[in-house]
Amino acid sequence: MTTLSVTGHMDLTEASAGPVREALRALLLRHGGDGLIGVSCIAEGADSLFADEVLRAAGRLVVVLPSRDYRRSVVSSAHAPFFDRLLAAAGEVCVMPYETAGRAAYEAANAAVLDRADRLVAVWNGEPPTGKGGGTADVVQEARARGIAVDVVWPAGAARKG
Repeated sequence: MTTLSVTGHMDLTEASAGPVREALRALLLRHGGDGLIGVSCIAEGADSLFADEVLRAAGRLVVVLPSRDYRRSVVSSAHAPFFDRLLAAAGEVCVMPYETAGRAAYEAANAAVLDRADRLVAVWNGEPPTGKGGGTADVVQEARARGIAVDVVWPAGAARKG
């Protein structure tokens, strides 16, 4: 049994979805197999693409939500149907003990994702942390500090909006 947790950019371009999905599918084939568990916060972008591919690979999805109000206050109306489908398909949902989303809730969710990880999948462009805390680069740094293997996924054609 292998538990793969994910971190990644939320602001992937629409054209990035296909190449990122293909790269994730290949990675899941390498590390998955019987007993695959995927841990994700199912945020828009990388987290949701990863979660969807875990389900397509017949893996068990564990969802970590940063706060009780996350769906209502953070999930965009455009992302909501995908979010709801992934949440309904989850084998387990863990909600951090925060009423409202915010830095502390996100940091707790990131820590919970890492606590469960055998490996971390990072859909990441490799850029250093911004200094704001809680971003993809910060999670990668923390995983490496903990000795968790990190698989970086950033295929040709992947890009961030803006």
